[in-house]
Amino acid sequence: MANVMRWRYGETASVVAAVDRDTIIYLGDLLWLDGNRAKPASALSPGGNAAATRANFAAKFLGVAMQQSPAGDDRPIRVATSGVFEMDTPASTFELGGWVGVAIDSATGRPKNQQVEKVTEATQAIGRIAARSERTTTKVLVAICSTVMAGGVAGTTT
Repeated sequence: MANVMRWRYGETASVVAAVDRDTIIYLGDLLWLDGNRAKPASALSPGGNAAATRANFAAKFLGVAMQQSPAGDDRPIRVATSGVFEMDTPASTFELGGWVGVAIDSATGRPKNQQVEKVTEATQAIGRIAARSERTTTKVLVAICSTVMAGGVAGTTT
């Protein structure tokens, strides 16, 4: 994946997160917290099925990478824990306030680093739709909510 500035507007409530020297993170990656280190979505092991994997990721969701971390670099990076981001998504329509979670690669069962998809349960969500799209689209505005820093979207209603 390439570096993509996905932030569009809103307070990012950035934090500085540690990364491992062997972890590659691109600008725009969805990140989770593994112990005390930020890792890209694809580094999370599958949880048996897509719903379980999304829920596991959502429970550890840190935010969106605002800096890259190339191989061999272990300097901490800035991570947005809130704000509105334009994310890739499978073609669909979206309603304002609807939940989205990390997209799952159907071939590997692993989360995708820079893609979200609709979910029907808050426990799988990492954000809410910030702009309605009644026409089919492959890009969507998402108001993210870090579980690590803000408790996530679980328990809220649509």
